[in-house]
Amino acid sequence: MDTESLVLWRRPLATLDYFFRELFILISTGLQRLLAYKLLALGIISLVLGIAVSYYINGPHQVYVQLVISTLMWWGWWIVLGVCSSVGLGTGLHTFLLYLGPHIARVTLAAYECGGLNFPEPPYPNDIICPTEIDPNNAVSIWNIMSKVRVESMMWGIGTALGELPPYFMARAARLSGGGVAELSTNDDSKTGRAKVMVQKLVQRVGFAGILACASIPNPLFDLAGLTCGHFLVPFWTFFGATLLGKAVIKMHIQKVFVIVAFNETLVGQALSWVERIPYIGPKLEAPLLEFLRNQKARLHKNDGKSLPENQGSVLSSLLEKFVLAMVVYFVVSIVNALAQNYSKRVGKKKGKKRE
Repeated sequence: MDTESLVLWRRPLATLDYFFRELFILISTGLQRLLAYKLLALGIISLVLGIAVSYYINGPHQVYVQLVISTLMWWGWWIVLGVCSSVGLGTGLHTFLLYLGPHIARVTLAAYECGGLNFPEPPYPNDIICPTEIDPNNAVSIWNIMSKVRVESMMWGIGTALGELPPYFMARAARLSGGGVAELSTNDDSKTGRAKVMVQKLVQRVGFAGILACASIPNPLFDLAGLTCGHFLVPFWTFFGATLLGKAVIKMHIQKVFVIVAFNETLVGQALSWVERIPYIGPKLEAPLLEFLRNQKARLHKNDGKSLPENQGSVLSSLLEKFVLAMVVYFVVSIVNALAQNYSKRVGKKKGKKRE
């Protein structure tokens, strides 16, 4: 079967069949590797059972256990989103634009509207509610807003670093088995081609500092750095340490400052005035944006727990929800297609070996 044609919109039944076969192989392989480390597997199972029992048994400890679990789930949510963003050689779900960026913007707008930052700590409830009393020691500033969203941002950055590991291990395994990764063509005069060659040479020659530099700036070609490091057998902790430091610390602070400054209340008002000046579509765009901001501010002062009337729903929010849903569906479909094609390649390799 042609591997490239194995996609849901061309061969739906065959694609789903191959997807579930590949998924079963991956799960069974993972369980076998876990069972190879019996003590580790026993420790993980015992820890999970102990947490589950202590979570449901009544006692003074239950409040603390539930708090720890909810906090770990909150952190894990952002780590998973980070992995989804960077996994798949640049084809992952761009969760910063869909989740983390809007979250930082939401906290920033809430801080300026409330006049303080002493609303509840993460994990936040469904709605951020302005406190009745403002803490003077928690004044609104860029640094304090950065501190408010630091944990979520760093967890997301850790997830993006973890998502860069598959290309590294794939290239490393290929090199150790006698193969290699495809060399980049130096004759490619396009901007993307020159950028790829530059990233490869930087990582190969500079090492830790080069990896750190590539990971510290928004760089869609960083997956190439993972392939290069694996191909040239760069030590794991050199690659992962530089990637973790660059993505979870340096890059995240740059992105946080950008979002916080962009959603400063003064700058938002100025941006809306610029939108209004756009010919023809400006006034039409300004109305839903203003409606969205009004609804968000109304929710911040909603202390009675009542929901807003349905007629106050924002058209922009509805469009954003549909966009996020479409991106998630696209991401899931790409995973199904990729696993089905992997199984097709696996079957092809087995048939090739039998013929030999």
